[in-house]
Amino acid sequence: MNRLFHHFASVHGSKLTVLSLLASFAMAASACAVQPPPVAAPANRQPAASQEPIYIGVSGPLTGPNARYGVQWKKGFDLALEAINGKGGVRGRKLEYIFEDSQSDPKQSVVVAQKFVADPRIVIELGDFSSPASMAASPIYQRAGLVQFGFTNSHPDFTKGGDYMWSNSATQEDLSPALAEFAHKTLGLNRLAVFYLNTDWGKATYDIFQRHAKKIGAEIVAAEAYLPDEKDFRSALTRVRDARPDGIVLISYQADGAQIAQQIATTDLKVPIVGASSLHSPDFLRLGGAAVEGVYIRGQFSPDDPRPTVQAFVQAYRAKYNEEPDFFAAHAYDTMNIVAALIEVAGPDRKAIRDAFTKIKDVPSVIYGKVTFNPETRRVANPQFVDLIVKDGKFVTWDGKKPAGR
Repeated sequence: MNRLFHHFASVHGSKLTVLSLLASFAMAASACAVQPPPVAAPANRQPAASQEPIYIGVSGPLTGPNARYGVQWKKGFDLALEAINGKGGVRGRKLEYIFEDSQSDPKQSVVVAQKFVADPRIVIELGDFSSPASMAASPIYQRAGLVQFGFTNSHPDFTKGGDYMWSNSATQEDLSPALAEFAHKTLGLNRLAVFYLNTDWGKATYDIFQRHAKKIGAEIVAAEAYLPDEKDFRSALTRVRDARPDGIVLISYQADGAQIAQQIATTDLKVPIVGASSLHSPDFLRLGGAAVEGVYIRGQFSPDDPRPTVQAFVQAYRAKYNEEPDFFAAHAYDTMNIVAALIEVAGPDRKAIRDAFTKIKDVPSVIYGKVTFNPETRRVANPQFVDLIVKDGKFVTWDGKKPAGR
């Protein structure tokens, strides 16, 4: 550049011209400038990289039919991180997450997995929402040695995908028998009609449910499988009515479960409805309206649980979001605190984080009280359940009074 400047100065020979050219070259140099290399940290200080956030990858639905679950996840994550980072983070570094929208679609979850395993900043992955979406991506995480923490994955086979698959979700081998016990033994319903999603999750849940229901003496008088995008249940409801059940069980997600409940309300089927814990979502209440009043749910979280840990969470959640927390927000909150405990023990190292699951004990939990992992199943030990009912547009703890119909 200096040679070019002297060339122009010798050609034009004018001080004014030279100064103009100097200004022009300075402006051009400024426009093309790049940031200077970082100054080396003094020997008695940590390098700048160690002060960067520790990143967590999240694969889940932010758009599509299950978007509400992803929204609730973010609320739980953010509330937990507000407290964790407010106290200095983990090992002096803040925790942050990168949320990739998979729509809970197995094809998309695979793409997200490829992105996360290739990003060295990601030390652990959370999700996906549905077990089929997670299990489609499991081989990628296993080969790369990145923990896939499928915290809402209840399919019994999820953690069988490899030693990098872990979950703090109760499995359907626990949830489905508990649902059958609630419907038959607790509520006294003997003749059950079941609606279930015709997906891997729905079929696995129903298979376990119907086996246990038969074992404890309940009769499945009708079983209606339906596709996730199905809207019209009138033909199925006619078959269910003709089977004369004394209770209806919904193995559904919030939107389809609400739609079935609304269509039941237009019939003369005046029997109790019992739902799986997957219905414990604000959208079930919003979409179902008056039709979901009185629906029973065997869930895992109640905002009126008197335990101090639960009430501290509920009060903080209400203050931040001006709404009641649901199971999925509480579970996401718990999950982020578990991740913080893992990184505190292991540091931001993928393999060490996997190994830390067997080292952390009794991590405080809104859902379970305390969390310890079973190293054989790679799941939380001793899951607990709570019986809920929809009352005045809210999920509340069931008072124990048996239903007399709807």
